[in-house]
Amino acid sequence: MSAEPGTVRPGGRTARVRAAVLQAAGDVLAEHGFAHLDLADVARRAEVGKTTVYRRWGSVTGLVADLLADMAEQSLPREETGTVLGDLRANARLVQRTLADPRQGALFRAVIAAATCDERTAQALRRFYDIRVAEWAPCVQQGVERGELPPGTDAEDVVRAVSAPLYYALLTTGTAPTPAAAERAAQAAHAAATAGVYTGRKED
Repeated sequence: MSAEPGTVRPGGRTARVRAAVLQAAGDVLAEHGFAHLDLADVARRAEVGKTTVYRRWGSVTGLVADLLADMAEQSLPREETGTVLGDLRANARLVQRTLADPRQGALFRAVIAAATCDERTAQALRRFYDIRVAEWAPCVQQGVERGELPPGTDAEDVVRAVSAPLYYALLTTGTAPTPAAAERAAQAAHAAATAGVYTGRKED
């Protein structure tokens, strides 16, 4: 079975073309939103041929999917501080700084808005979050092993509990979360996890 457009990881000159196109696509999303994302315009901004862009990504949603995959790959690795609370604080600060960045914050708002009405974009967004949650989940698992959190704590749910209020604030207020908001998110997730809120089997 052949790969979907935009899912093959290239090297050499092809990698440089991909980087230029994804940079241009991100710029358009941040500046104008998903509705104004056009493959021909992206090709012009990236200074590559239109046929190259159409052949490789095939559609706007294919381009967004590859952009999200690249963002997940380029995100900073987890920071391990030696305590669960310290690790959750590090995660919260990373999310907060990303959403407070003028370009990245606008880009995320555009992609999240597009995901509400386009299934392929929604799938790509879910993959992005799955990758980032999986990157940080070992911090929680190690906390369980150290006895900081109850056995059976769902590590991925704890990580999601850190970032969820930060994204919610961005989407509902239109303003970036503050460092104080990141601290509250980490403290709240840690307190809930310590109290056993995230233990037990998930409901079907």
